[in-house]
Amino acid sequence: MIRAIPLSLASCLVSAALAGPAGAIAGDIAVLQGLDKITARISTFEAPLNQPVRFGSLEIIARSCDKKPPEETPESTAFLEIVDVRPDSPSVELFKGWMFASSPAISALEHPVYDVWVVDCKKASSSSSETAPE
Repeated sequence: MIRAIPLSLASCLVSAALAGPAGAIAGDIAVLQGLDKITARISTFEAPLNQPVRFGSLEIIARSCDKKPPEETPESTAFLEIVDVRPDSPSVELFKGWMFASSPAISALEHPVYDVWVVDCKKASSSSSETAPE
């Protein structure tokens, strides 16, 4: 005779199976790097979520940022909106979408002067303790 599994236990088993490995860790700051192709300088800068930051003539707003937990393959992703803002012409939306740290070429910014890519995603509380360059 087969015994029925109590409903509460069955729902727990189903939930655990669907959850799989630990989910992504949400962050409040996207760590980005930008290349100025004219000067050949690479700059690392932080973009707090929903706050515009400037890199040259670009205005970048990070809308979402997350990374995989340490026990999984490293990956940081960010949803970015990038607009070229120039005083002599109207603003032009250049990029709106997800960028991936492990594969920057999959979803890249197309601009003749600047390149921007995602490096990491972190919590605001950890940014104050990491002020020294690596």
